Amino acid sequence: MSVSYKEEFEQAGYTLVRGLFEVDEVERLRDHYMELRHRGSYQGDFAGHTSADRDPLRRYPRMAQMHRWDDTSLRWMIDARLDKVMTEILGRSPYAVQTMIYFKPPGSRGQALHQDNFYLKAEPGTCVAAWMALDHVDEANGCLEVVPGSHRWPILCTEKADTTVSFTDVTVPLPEQGAAVPIQMTPGDVLFFHGALVHGSNPNVTTDRFRRALIGHYIEGEAEKVASYYHPALRMDDGSELTLEVAEGGGECGEWTDTPDGPVAVLTGTQTITRKHE
Repeated sequence: MSVSYKEEFEQAGYTLVRGLFEVDEVERLRDHYMELRHRGSYQGDFAGHTSADRDPLRRYPRMAQMHRWDDTSLRWMIDARLDKVMTEILGRSPYAVQTMIYFKPPGSRGQALHQDNFYLKAEPGTCVAAWMALDHVDEANGCLEVVPGSHRWPILCTEKADTTVSFTDVTVPLPEQGAAVPIQMTPGDVLFFHGALVHGSNPNVTTDRFRRALIGHYIEGEAEKVASYYHPALRMDDGSELTLEVAEGGGECGEWTDTPDGPVAVLTGTQTITRKHE
């Protein structure tokens, strides 16, 4: 018997929906964002656009909150197909709070393991990501890696990351190495995952393959607060704005403690790093 998206999401913390978007749609989106990127810099870029820089991520920096000025991004963000899956796994329609596009060109660094709700701070409930592949993604070009079941952990305390392989400078520790598994995807596949799920990616070690991805971040429909960067939240049916409270930074975070039954994440630490979602 097949497992439903809701059951898989609840068990593993994520569910992969194959072919949610058609290949021709994905090609148009890919071309659209490449054209935007080549035009120059925009409000919401995470780094300056520098075509001559040796760092691939300076030549193709990721973009964020495109839906605030780009209608194509807004229409994708509130697409009924995304809403239908999230409504199934969450029990009600979510609110939309962020768009991002990652280009990840050949030779670029990956992103250290992290949990999205460390940044979004949605409460009550959590956030959910809809991560759509715009290219064939595998381990060579730096596909996402996830730790199944980690959505049951609290938000973990961060530590310094190795910035020679990660463009972000913080990560979360794991109770055992090798817990993260790669998720290979084809264009139009969408991975939906819980805000506490530990995930990240390794560098793109290819010489000729991008790993472009379009991402939407959402919060559960009963959420009353989210970090200020993600305001205003939008309704999925019509894109209209709604008023939420601003979630404050800091708070408790989990640290690993050894017990007779194995490591357990206990809320004994305090979050000291607060920033926009990476």
